[in-house]
Amino acid sequence: MHAEDDPRGQHRFDQEYWERHWAPDAETGEDARQPVPASPYLEAEIGHLRPSTALDAGCGTGTEALWLAHRGWQVTGADISATALTAAAARAEAEGLTGRVSWTEADLTQWEPGRMWDLVVTHYAHPDSGQLAFYERIASWVAPGGTLLIVGHLHAPHAGHHAHGEHGVDSGHGDHGEHGVESGHGDHGELREHDGNAGQTGSGHPEGSTATLAGITGLFSVPGWTVERGYESTRTMEAGERSITLQDVVVRATRT
Repeated sequence: MHAEDDPRGQHRFDQEYWERHWAPDAETGEDARQPVPASPYLEAEIGHLRPSTALDAGCGTGTEALWLAHRGWQVTGADISATALTAAAARAEAEGLTGRVSWTEADLTQWEPGRMWDLVVTHYAHPDSGQLAFYERIASWVAPGGTLLIVGHLHAPHAGHHAHGEHGVDSGHGDHGEHGVESGHGDHGELREHDGNAGQTGSGHPEGSTATLAGITGLFSVPGWTVERGYESTRTMEAGERSITLQDVVVRATRT
């Protein structure tokens, strides 16, 4: 059943959805995605970290994974879409990074990697399990002393305000530049239209694909975790003739 056929009028972010999302244009056979820069939150939030092992959870075509690999990280990129991973592998080869990044096709709501990483990042991943359950799951793959960086679509009617004093959240953080909208299991290194508008929230994103700052930071207000940064950010990205306003929620946490 396609997402548009869901009787609840909601997207189902399953493998079929993402394979259709990443498929070449049906009429021309050409890639309809427009490359955009890697997430500005990588440099802002983890640029100071010493490179080690990293997982990009929901890597799509690999933009963030390749950014990390270029900076010395040994990266695993995992995504549910074989089509996206094929593109990611081609990009890694073209950039001379095949020795620094590996690709894994996996449904991250069920995957059991059997290991941990010193850094786990995810950007705008839309799993079929819902956002908070997904974030809690990938957090279990962060090694002790490691870092988790979550960047998601903000679920709020009035995004762009900073948090003040919740869960040790830092509040004075503004916009961080430009990035993409909509992607594979998570990667925003390519710009593409949504696959339909069914079940969209007031933020313009499909229902189930957004989260709140309080919801995310609440997951890590427990022993064993420290929330280092948490904020909302509104920024504009230019892609060709289009101007896209993004409303993001960003959380960086350390596993103690």
